[in-house]
Amino acid sequence: MERRIRIAVVYGGRSTEHGVSVVSAGSVIAALDPDKYEVLPVGITPSGQWMLTDASPETLQITGRSLPEVEKGTAVVLPADPTAHSLVAYEPGAAVQFLESVDVVFPVLHGRFGEDGTIQGMLEMAGIPYVGAGVFASAAGMDKEFTKILLRAAGLEVGRYIVLRRDRPFSSVDVQHLGLPIFVKPARAGSSVGITKVTEWADLDDALETAFAHDAKVLVEAAVAGREVECGVLENPAGLPQASVPAEIRLVRGHDWYDFEAKYLDDACEFDIPADLTPEVTAKVQEAACRAFTALDCAGLARVDFFIARDDRVIVNEINTMPGFTHISMFPQMWAASGVDYRTLVDRLVAAALRRAGVAGQP
Repeated sequence: MERRIRIAVVYGGRSTEHGVSVVSAGSVIAALDPDKYEVLPVGITPSGQWMLTDASPETLQITGRSLPEVEKGTAVVLPADPTAHSLVAYEPGAAVQFLESVDVVFPVLHGRFGEDGTIQGMLEMAGIPYVGAGVFASAAGMDKEFTKILLRAAGLEVGRYIVLRRDRPFSSVDVQHLGLPIFVKPARAGSSVGITKVTEWADLDDALETAFAHDAKVLVEAAVAGREVECGVLENPAGLPQASVPAEIRLVRGHDWYDFEAKYLDDACEFDIPADLTPEVTAKVQEAACRAFTALDCAGLARVDFFIARDDRVIVNEINTMPGFTHISMFPQMWAASGVDYRTLVDRLVAAALRRAGVAGQP
């Protein structure tokens, strides 16, 4: 019998998106065919400790309004030694134990220390294949300032914005030319964490304080009047980007924008998948999504978020190089509507990671 692929699903992490990552990992683990994969669930605690856990999809779920958290397991490290390919278990006073080798890593991590190129760099040093974008694309996609710079260089339209840094002087005058409403957000965060919609200038200082609590660099963006649309991009077997059908997000209760609670806790959104767009606008969104994927040198997958202006201009908002994989997440839903079910989607991502690493037998 052929040996199963040993895959470490790494989740949790030190970012403010810890809980979302845990829930995403539960969905990924549930989708991995046990006849094909041997799963090593590796949780990273909020303080940064790596744990080999006995987690199951049932334990990695939202309970009420509480997100799950990595709490216990066997302490492990991943040596930055390309000849090892193994997790190493350690306990105080016990001998170091080399665990079985790891064939591929699925880093279901969002935000800082997971989606920003840091763990990707460690996996590169360790010589272990991994799902998703490499070091540069992960870092560029995480930093919204440099995402916009690269998108503009590729000829894609982005909204009006300015960048503020905590250690450099600025005043409200620097912001007011954008007009109201505006969105104030950390430059390197996700899942709408730390974002405030500002409709009165008197609220600007509080919004900046909230954003700076998460990042020393903050973006202030002019609101775009129009529709909010997303599109998934998946690397095909030839290594080229392929776009899903787009989806539109509609808020239906209790929220006036797509914030964290609306996304994950309050069931406040409805999704049109596919989005009710003309064939021409759909094609423009899909083309722009693939161009954005290429502009950042992405790999494996990405979710590209857009605004469709009232004159049908397609404006790129941001790129997520490791989008959410929860059961309500847009990326898997868009691909399901495009004919790629969840299990097949995960399979394709793992195969792409192994193919990029030159592992034999990968289509």
